Amino acid sequence: MALVAGVDSSTQSCKVVVRDADTGALVRTGRASHPDGTEIHPRHWWDALESAVRDAGGLDDVEAVAVGGQQHGMVALDADGEVVRDALLWNDTRSAPAAADLIAELGAEAPDGDGARAWAEAIGSVPVASLTVTKLRWLRDEEPDAAARVAAVALPHDWLTWRLAGHGPGSGGLDALTTDRSDASGTGYWSPFTEDYRRDLLERALGHDAALPRVVPAHEVAARAAGGGLLRAGTLLGPGAGDNAAAALGLGMVAGDVAISIGTSGVVSAVSATPTADGSGLVTGFADATGAYLPLACTLNASRVLDAAARMLGVDHAGLSALALSAPAGADGLVLVPYLEGERTPNKPDATGALHGMRLANTTPAHLARAAVEGMLCALADGLDALRAQGVPVERLFLIGGGAQSEAVRALAPAVLGAPVTVPTPGEYVADGAARQAAWVRAASDQPPTWTAAGQAEVREADPTPQVRARYAEARDLTVPRP
Repeated sequence: MALVAGVDSSTQSCKVVVRDADTGALVRTGRASHPDGTEIHPRHWWDALESAVRDAGGLDDVEAVAVGGQQHGMVALDADGEVVRDALLWNDTRSAPAAADLIAELGAEAPDGDGARAWAEAIGSVPVASLTVTKLRWLRDEEPDAAARVAAVALPHDWLTWRLAGHGPGSGGLDALTTDRSDASGTGYWSPFTEDYRRDLLERALGHDAALPRVVPAHEVAARAAGGGLLRAGTLLGPGAGDNAAAALGLGMVAGDVAISIGTSGVVSAVSATPTADGSGLVTGFADATGAYLPLACTLNASRVLDAAARMLGVDHAGLSALALSAPAGADGLVLVPYLEGERTPNKPDATGALHGMRLANTTPAHLARAAVEGMLCALADGLDALRAQGVPVERLFLIGGGAQSEAVRALAPAVLGAPVTVPTPGEYVADGAARQAAWVRAASDQPPTWTAAGQAEVREADPTPQVRARYAEARDLTVPRP
């Protein structure tokens, strides 16, 4: 039996799956945690990967590996391959003013003065604090000495693939950095329309040019391991993918499918045959991991909204779910706008969360629990509407992520979203997608392998509750900025 491995280096942890290359059958798994925070030294990702690999029984017997990873994180390297400073993660919002500056600057050069539209037409997305390009501008403005040392810029999954190949701090080898089109499309300086880097935009942000990872097609070998580390010499390394694109590959999504992922962030992503350019900034026009496109709307607040509500009510997640299901639809007018860490969609990095419509009758634990679940789902429903507004086909909804394990979320999602939802058997979809890519690379085929899905997907249906969406829409713009 030939084995392949997939890695998911996410915000919170590192997961490793080892699967049969031909059938996709799961052989073993491993996991390790990442430190909390919105900035982190990349060595912690490597330490977690080493621990997760040990937990999975090692990778000496695998023939190919690919890494899926959190998008956008800024890994700045000097000429020797040393990390210049801690990486700023996707959910670090300090670069929001830098995003505004970049939009204004391009607008000043655009014939119609519309900087947001100019950026969307250049890279498929409008810069927000999440995108790497804004973090590089922040670095240039706030830490100019560090910015001047930057010789290469990579993303988290790029850096891990580079390390797995045998490179590392002090070794140089910047020309060996690789990435894939899905993760490159989230940087802010790669175009899904031309399939190439926009170095003018990189220089606009950083202040000078820098080495960038070579973009490798999904089915091609990115590198071969040198040996002496986690992998035996000659092990094939796939180009990897951004986490959402890897999840789409793991789920076997096709055009018309939409994944609603409830994790640290909330993501609504769809496979599309054509790229998008949304000047409103609600939809980011990313590429996927197969050669198609992955238009995506992302919220900063998802499963941690449930965490916060459970903490406020002094219950666990099962208790929160039971409380939410005991309250009526719409929580008798109580609305939670869940901008607990600012927000990305809509772009409100300084917003706060808020409760609206409080009355004596609805200030109960059950009403608050219901409002928390509905508020989180309403924010994701707004993202789904934004995809439809861009002409993205929406035919089947997948509900995935840690938050999808909540019975209340599964029960209320079809009502709030206004459509049936398919809940796949719980799994590590990002790591599974990376493993599927590794098998694809190993097979040297034009198409990814067809793996037999384990378990049975559950389809949930419910009568739509448009009144919940309408009440939420009235409240969402009443939030106030942080003091």
